[in-house]
Amino acid sequence: MENQTTVTYFVLLGFSYSPPVQMFLFCTFSLIYAVTLMGNMLIMAAIRSNNHLHSPMYFFLSHLSFIDICFSTVTLPKLLLNFYASKKISYGGCIAQVFFIFLTGTTEAFVLGAMAYDRYTAICKPMYYVKMMNSAVCRSLVGSAWTISCLFALTNALPLLKLVFCGPNTIQHFSCELPSLLALSCTETSQNTMTFFISSSIVAAPSLVILVSYIHIIATVLKMNSAEAKRKTFSTCSSHLIIVVLFFGTGCFRHMRPSSASSLIVDDFFSIQYSISTPMLNPIIYSLNTRAVREATQKLIGCKPLMAHVMQKC
Repeated sequence: MENQTTVTYFVLLGFSYSPPVQMFLFCTFSLIYAVTLMGNMLIMAAIRSNNHLHSPMYFFLSHLSFIDICFSTVTLPKLLLNFYASKKISYGGCIAQVFFIFLTGTTEAFVLGAMAYDRYTAICKPMYYVKMMNSAVCRSLVGSAWTISCLFALTNALPLLKLVFCGPNTIQHFSCELPSLLALSCTETSQNTMTFFISSSIVAAPSLVILVSYIHIIATVLKMNSAEAKRKTFSTCSSHLIIVVLFFGTGCFRHMRPSSASSLIVDDFFSIQYSISTPMLNPIIYSLNTRAVREATQKLIGCKPLMAHVMQKC
């Protein structure tokens, strides 16, 4: 089928402010991206180098860190380029960005679901934990997450190639997202919208797994007699629960935005939170809330030996 598209590029108008403000935003997002890369790579290296962290919980955390690097890389480099270079993005580049946003975002949702199932098994089914969460099962869960997410991304990105874009070509956002592109199409998009909503039901699967898992976890914890046991059990879930709220909560608000023009700033805020800030915050949250991860990262960068040397000098 011949490509009828007349628009060869789109213009991303997100964060189109005065030069001083753009300079501030450029520095801020550069710092966020640097922290995201260093923090998540540090988590991955710490888990890989520490034999005590070779368990399902940290296996999933390592993959979550890898996905966070991919997720932020889909949008941040282009966003940084937009501040001081052309805000244009090619037609093919925009379609590719839609695909990779779907791929990495959906994979993160499924990995978070797998982590919730892991915590449910460890707390509610401790006698069967080793059997239910063996290495083969963990690898299958991660592999399935990538496979399903790829199919979901292809299902929604490929039909965009059939649409005709004849102008305007300006996107009031800092990245290409499906709703933004559908709004610019000169042809009927009801089929694309229906495909998106039908296929989005698969994204509800990890949400349901997380919800059911935590209902069982809370019920199990409330039955414990020891307050200390309750505290320790909840502490193993706190980091994951914070990340789930940040990712799913802001993601839902982003896609339930009002249609008024005054919501554009709110759109940008929630998009920044779930697609840019959350990948940066994940390693920080796990490092602060999980003692094993914190000690492994300190050991990897030599913080403890350094502190011990300073104390000896003093």
